[in-house]
Amino acid sequence: MKNLLARFAKDESGATAIEYGLIAGLISIAIVTAVAAAGGSVASIFGKVSTALGTADGKVK
Repeated sequence: MKNLLARFAKDESGATAIEYGLIAGLISIAIVTAVAAAGGSVASIFGKVSTALGTADGKVK
């Protein structure tokens, strides 16, 4: 029983899995934050292009 407890105390595979999980979580939070920040800029750019195309459509005739 003592040997089993000593082996359990030395086992770090669970800690490594938790560390990888935390890293993956932090990376996903960073990606979501970056996409949310860029989303407004992209929507603004598409709005400007749409407005410019609508204006150009009337002038082409």
